Amino acid sequence: MAHIIGTYGTLLLTAMGQTLLLALLGLFFGCILGIIFGLASVVDSKTSRTIAKIYVNLIRGVPMIVLAFFVFYGVPYGLKNAGLSLVFSSLQAGTICLAVNCGAYMSEIIRAGIQAIDPGQMEAARSLGLSYWRSMFRVVLPQAIKNMIPSIVNQFIITLKDTSILSVIGFPELVNRAQNVISITFKSFETWGIVAIMYLVVILALQQVANALERRLARDRK
Repeated sequence: MAHIIGTYGTLLLTAMGQTLLLALLGLFFGCILGIIFGLASVVDSKTSRTIAKIYVNLIRGVPMIVLAFFVFYGVPYGLKNAGLSLVFSSLQAGTICLAVNCGAYMSEIIRAGIQAIDPGQMEAARSLGLSYWRSMFRVVLPQAIKNMIPSIVNQFIITLKDTSILSVIGFPELVNRAQNVISITFKSFETWGIVAIMYLVVILALQQVANALERRLARDRK
């Protein structure tokens, strides 16, 4: 194990950086999608609620590896047959895949967060002359997001672990690079042990952040 750390430690640390970058990009764009579909699921429009429900159920019902293959291989092939030329890099395809998947779960987090806010907050804002959307973005949503921060951190942890699936499309994240190391050293036990420890350290740190945020929010509510 010491030989692998000494020889390939820099490679694995760089791969962990790529993993964190991909997870952050996926969470960022996933939050944007989550806000869009989360708001669509609470507005007084049956069409919007139906579209949001279809998106959430469809994406949550498709395995990540299938979504990755569809974005990386299927979409360019389909566009090529339509006379268009578009090729995604592994980073682009990975970001799209994670964002779409994360967005479905973020949508439910945001919907639940908004519905947990006292309806009187919206009524009070509307009575002051604010429009529905100004009331939502200035009054309701900021309060909801504050309460959702621990859940967002937990979703980031899930997204971080999901990046391992994207080794199948060649993105140089931690699992992909670990496979390269194993192909050279033939030491799978030691390599996967190092990878597991690296994931564990990062995820435990994020869990501590989530727990600290939950405790702080609990104190603020008292």
